[in-house]
This record gives sequence, structure tokens and C-alpha cells, in this order.
Amino acid sequence: MSKTIERTEMRSITSPGFAMQVDKAKYDAMKEALLAAVPKGKPGLTVAEVKAGVLPLLPDDLFPGGAKAGWWLKGVQLDLEARGLIARENVKPLRLHRL
Repeated sequence: MSKTIERTEMRSITSPGFAMQVDKAKYDAMKEALLAAVPKGKPGLTVAEVKAGVLPLLPDDLFPGGAKAGWWLKGVQLDLEARGLIARENVKPLRLHRL
């Protein structure tokens, strides 16, 4: 018997109107970790700093050894930007902060 995976919608600020269905447990875990790692207000953190802060917060059963965390981090980052929960600064390297 196969286990049914609950899905949720993930959007992208770079592709308005586009949404994909993803694993809800992984999405929720990354969203929670990302919002915990990203500070409120400017100047925020670089994506590398965010990833370093997120990795220890992820459950090992969903992201064993951080597997696939980079893909999920980027996808959830773009989704949270589309939903207006985080923003990017127009600097190099890119910096993120919560709104």
C-alpha cells in the first residue's frame, strides 16, 4: 500500500499566476524554518546565511542530512515573496527579510 501525500499550492513571485502542487509536510517544515531564520526588517540576511540558519531547523525525517533543502528553500522563498510575507533587497548578494 502506498502512502497518500497531502499536497499544498506553492506559487512563485517570478511567474505570476503559476502554482504547483507540492508535498505539504515538506512545504510547511521549510516555511516554518524559513520564517524563523529570516529576520524582520532590513537589511535581512543573504540567501547563504538564511540557508545556514534553516538547515538545523529542518526535521531529519523530511530532509535527511539536508537533502533537497536547497530546492525547497528557493521554492518556499519565492512562494513567501508572492504571498507578501518576505521581501528581497535589490542588492548583491540578494538579501531577504520578513515584512
